[in-house]
Amino acid sequence: MEARVVVEGGQRALNSGHGGVVDGAATRKFLQQQSQIGTVHQLLAGGIAGAFSKTCTAPLARLTILFQVQGMQSDFAMLSKASIWHEASRIVHEEGFRAFWKGNLVTIVHRLPYSSVNFYTYERYKSFLQSVCGIESHKGNVSADVSVHFVSGGLAGITAASTTYPLDLVRTRLAAQRNTIYYRGIRHALHTICREEGFLGLYKGLGATLLGVGPSIAISFTVYEALRSSWRSQRPDDSTVMVSLACGSLSGIASSTATFPIDLVRRRMQLEGVAGRARVYKTGLFGTFGHIVRSEGLRGLYRGILPEYYKVVPGVGIAFMTYETLKRVLSHNFAEL
Repeated sequence: MEARVVVEGGQRALNSGHGGVVDGAATRKFLQQQSQIGTVHQLLAGGIAGAFSKTCTAPLARLTILFQVQGMQSDFAMLSKASIWHEASRIVHEEGFRAFWKGNLVTIVHRLPYSSVNFYTYERYKSFLQSVCGIESHKGNVSADVSVHFVSGGLAGITAASTTYPLDLVRTRLAAQRNTIYYRGIRHALHTICREEGFLGLYKGLGATLLGVGPSIAISFTVYEALRSSWRSQRPDDSTVMVSLACGSLSGIASSTATFPIDLVRRRMQLEGVAGRARVYKTGLFGTFGHIVRSEGLRGLYRGILPEYYKVVPGVGIAFMTYETLKRVLSHNFAEL
């Protein structure tokens, strides 16, 4: 799972104002800004921030995908020589520098609908759970409120991932292409997959994706909250922005480490049968795990983890700072109207 869970989780934690993240005055100011710029502007700021962050870290994201799917090749001698520098050099010499951004346009296109669905369904799930659990009449119950936010975030993540999954699959297939170009773009890829693999071909690997959503949110949320609470208790005068960035980055690394094997299996299942090639994994989700461990060892489940680590900190930082900047600009422009 990607670090966007951390950034969105951090923003929701600030929105809710629980856990002592900021003092009462800061919380009221933040909520006033949120209400000022409105839901549409929040979505716009979040979408642009996410797209800009992913564009900046796209070369590392593509390297991660290429490493993740290398085990599907029959040339295992090539796997032993794999390194970030070796693969980056190959991309520059064989595909050109622009190839580092293969599939990035799909990522940008995917971002806004994903954020919109996630944002909208989160609020709907939260309102529903609050009414069912009766939390609105017991606002002092912090633990129940945190649980509602956590469950709502998980359900919203599952809904958003399911709704926009075909774009995620197309992104993987475009990014995994090397010298031979089979898919010429987003529309061509969608049309070709439906024609050759059927409509359900657009949802290959969805099970692994949904399996990873819960653990990813749970780990990032738990680590983020624990680190932030510990930090604020020991260093209460530190900048809230710096605390959020540091805790967000560390929780992103923890979440990536724990859920990376699921993400690797998802990528490989997304590439099953591409371009008419024979299937490598024929035993489902858990059978794929077993096949990888038997043929590549446990290390095979973490193929590509280093570029994933390298993009977490800049990814979270760029997204966070871009979001805050856009929010201030939109709030200022809105106030002048």
